[in-house]
Amino acid sequence: MTTLTPFDWSAQRIIVTGGSGFLGRNVVAQLKALGAAEVVVPRSADYDLRVPEAVRALYADHPHTTMVVHLAAKVGGIGANRAHPAQFFYDNLMMGTLTLDQAYRAGVERFVGVGTICEYPKITPIPFREDDLWNGYPEETNAPYGVAKRALLVQSQTYRQEYGFRAIHVLPTNLYGPEDNFDLETSHVIPALIRKMHEAKRDGRSSVTLWGDGSPTREFLYVKDAARGIALAAAHYDSAEPVNIGSGVEIQIRDLAEIIRRETGFDGEIVWDSEKPNGQPRRNIDVSRAAESFGFRAETSFEDGLRETTQWYLAQVGEGV
Repeated sequence: MTTLTPFDWSAQRIIVTGGSGFLGRNVVAQLKALGAAEVVVPRSADYDLRVPEAVRALYADHPHTTMVVHLAAKVGGIGANRAHPAQFFYDNLMMGTLTLDQAYRAGVERFVGVGTICEYPKITPIPFREDDLWNGYPEETNAPYGVAKRALLVQSQTYRQEYGFRAIHVLPTNLYGPEDNFDLETSHVIPALIRKMHEAKRDGRSSVTLWGDGSPTREFLYVKDAARGIALAAAHYDSAEPVNIGSGVEIQIRDLAEIIRRETGFDGEIVWDSEKPNGQPRRNIDVSRAAESFGFRAETSFEDGLRETTQWYLAQVGEGV
């Protein structure tokens, strides 16, 4: 078992960019539960993190910040990434670059850059190990997003090397949970499947059409587990090397669809549109570095987490179980 040195959260004044988003809300709740002295969630209407002057103003307005957790990102599913590759690249690159640089210049002690599983090459040996990150180009449909996040890793490493800046880079796998984004244009696979199956059942349709052929695999991490992992890394990880945060459990999209069909009560046919892209063939990560470095292991079983997520959504649309 990993023995961790006690960390004084009561001395931490933390900025969480993207703190009003799906993962951000859970991270903010985790940091408050740990006893952080202050947790600031900047709003994009007040601080556009793509604009240098706005980022400088953020740090000037919060001069005693000791830690930044950078979660702000432009995200979406395959369709959104294909439709707006330039926006995904530019927005994520600028937000990361400016937020980290100005944190260093403002004298912030710790910077936690939250990357993405999309940084990995399209074809990566299973399970994905952090050392394989640079052995190829990311999967084409989300490469602009993945490359922008890789740039944040390089920046954290170079600022550590040249300036001694304590920046780290964590790589969460695909997240899910209550309060996820269920917008069909921008959501990821689990909320999209839940909504599609539910609406097909509600409307009495005999089938639902899904992208690809169902053969890819994904690894999913319950969002509260992810928030706990990020907090553990923020307190106890101090290395230039990126670190995976995941469950280590892989599931095929076809099997995932069947589970969600059962959870939503949809009894129609699932039709796979193989003319649409599959995305990356497989995603399953090696979680040993996180376990060894700061004792992180996922605690929520996929079955329990998926049930909670489905029931939360059904409750929101007035059909709770």
